[in-house]
Amino acid sequence: MAKSQQTWNKKEREKKKQKDKQDKAEKMQERKSSGGGSKKMEDMMAYIDENGNIVDSPPDPSKKREYNIEDIVIGVPKHEAVDPADLLRKGVVSFFNESKGYGFIRDLQTGESVFVHVNGLIDAVKENSRVVFETERGPRGMNAVRVKLGQ
Repeated sequence: MAKSQQTWNKKEREKKKQKDKQDKAEKMQERKSSGGGSKKMEDMMAYIDENGNIVDSPPDPSKKREYNIEDIVIGVPKHEAVDPADLLRKGVVSFFNESKGYGFIRDLQTGESVFVHVNGLIDAVKENSRVVFETERGPRGMNAVRVKLGQ
């Protein structure tokens, strides 16, 4: 007597396929009977209120604001020319290591400490020297450049 070719696992997979097919047919029938499945246009509309939030009701016409199109500026505003005298800062050398070639200048106006390297010096400086300098952004913060002895 020959043994059946279908194993228990094959039978279970076939039952599962039939059940999934039946569930899919029931869902399709339910969608057809409940109104066609498509929503009305009014149900799909979204509006933006005066605060920029998305809402489902139309905005209040009394809160409408008018804007003049010429007043809207798109782009980056142009920088005005900076007076070179404004870039000069005054300070006192608080620390300077001549052998390593770097030090710090304490700005007299802001009180912050600014790094200075020997390459940024015009005149030779020592600790407690009064200097006039400009600043540049470096990889670790502000650096003093074009450092001259001052009054």
